[in-house]
Amino acid sequence: MKFLKKLLIVSVAVVAVSGCKKLDIAPTDKFSDLTFWQIDANVYNALYNNYSLIYNSGLYFDAEAISDNAYSPSGDLNLIASGNATALTAKFASDWSAYYSAIKSCNIFLANIDKNQTLPAATKTRLIAETRFIRAFEHFNLTKWYGDVPISDHDGTPEEAQTISRSPKAAVVKFVLDELEAVINDLPSKDALPANENGRITKGAALALEARVLLYQGDRMADVVAVCEKLMNNQATYGTYGLAPSYSALFSDPSVNKNSNEVILSLQYVPTNRTWQNFWDFAPRTVGGRVSSMAPTQELVDDYIMLNGKGIKESGSSYVESNPYVNRDPRLTATVVYDKYVWVNPNNSTKTIYIKPGTDPVQPGLDEYSAGSQAASATAYYWRKYFDPSALANFVSGNNLHLFRYAEILLDYAEAKQSLGQMDASVWNKTIGALRERAGFTDAGALNYPGAAGMTDIIRRERRVELAMEGLRVDDIRRWKIADDVMNGYAHGAKFSSDQSTDNGYIRTQLRKFNPERDYLWAIPSHDVNLNPNLGQNPGYTK
Repeated sequence: MKFLKKLLIVSVAVVAVSGCKKLDIAPTDKFSDLTFWQIDANVYNALYNNYSLIYNSGLYFDAEAISDNAYSPSGDLNLIASGNATALTAKFASDWSAYYSAIKSCNIFLANIDKNQTLPAATKTRLIAETRFIRAFEHFNLTKWYGDVPISDHDGTPEEAQTISRSPKAAVVKFVLDELEAVINDLPSKDALPANENGRITKGAALALEARVLLYQGDRMADVVAVCEKLMNNQATYGTYGLAPSYSALFSDPSVNKNSNEVILSLQYVPTNRTWQNFWDFAPRTVGGRVSSMAPTQELVDDYIMLNGKGIKESGSSYVESNPYVNRDPRLTATVVYDKYVWVNPNNSTKTIYIKPGTDPVQPGLDEYSAGSQAASATAYYWRKYFDPSALANFVSGNNLHLFRYAEILLDYAEAKQSLGQMDASVWNKTIGALRERAGFTDAGALNYPGAAGMTDIIRRERRVELAMEGLRVDDIRRWKIADDVMNGYAHGAKFSSDQSTDNGYIRTQLRKFNPERDYLWAIPSHDVNLNPNLGQNPGYTK
């Protein structure tokens, strides 16, 4: 598709302005060609550049490793998850820079698009709306990590950047919501998009981001319900959305991955033109993986319920610890590779993955757990979700990474309804029941409304397993204020420890610490604080 092929990072003619070292929130790149914006193709190239800056595969996947879903031995992710990050931790600075660089690019676009006199007014209005959405999304990501942050609503000067103060989080959230409300009528519905524009921002995307922003505030649940119902009940205005028939195909099958009605907005990739390769370090080595740079935890695996709808620790669940992966939520097999997992290759041949030490008939057992291994999984689990059977060598993939999908809207709706005391069988059937039916459950115990008891935990567990490996778990444990519980103590792997007397034999993978007085916010990068003392620093971090 033409739009997808243009979503490689477009090079726009720029020249660097000389001078002293600048703050990340105010890069000083400016377009050097005075006629640049008068050329229609250049305007679109600048727009596609903004799209390419929305997010990236590193931000997308790395978020799992700083939650209780996954473990990574990699530098900054390890530091953050273990509670040892400081104001000098590079990820705090690189993410801050990435978000503000995208905002800067959007502001340049918005400041200059009116110089074009040949594009129709309606076209420019739409391009402006798309760009304001991207700018709002970047501000939302900033405030969820750093709390109070500077609002950058215009192309500021370097001098402004060196004196600007942070706006309160509430003001940033209001800015984001106001931007979304301002642009939604200028965006097309999904159903109005021609095939060659598949992947561009729509009214549905604006509503999905609005629902997420509102949900994360915790006290706007009635508004969450209202926004979700627009997407759920008004297809004529906002577009036709629904659940894909196959959960696994949504992430792996290119035709479903790129065209399903479940997809609201995704990071767009195209084989050979714009790709991602993270899966090379997620997959078992016997099927082509390189090293295990991020591995699922036992804590994630334990939250997949049994086919009868019961949690593994509930009475009557039929869970057998010595045979733990049978009769489980089908999304477990679609997401996590466990011992004796039957891996299906692109040519439909199969490979059994042996992870329990000493069990692989072919030695050395490359996927087997080995304490201290620098290559095999430290938790004795690997990932299957987002495996692309059409990938190029070394798992170079052109499949999209989903930022918003309809399943999240259903989960938002269920959580908001439960918070308002309005969860009932009707809401259940439209949300949790529908997600489980799509996942492959058939037992009435899993599909039927179970009553009010424990419903908050049920919804949270459903959200965890449905959205695993999509980067949202870390947001959830922070907004629910449970990170200081689930991120304190050991992250575990499978029951393959040589010391069966400790933690019942489950691998102790990483000792984690989470200081609730500090770690619910990230540090403002020290470099920026040193250049602009007005930024201040978040509690618990030194400059």
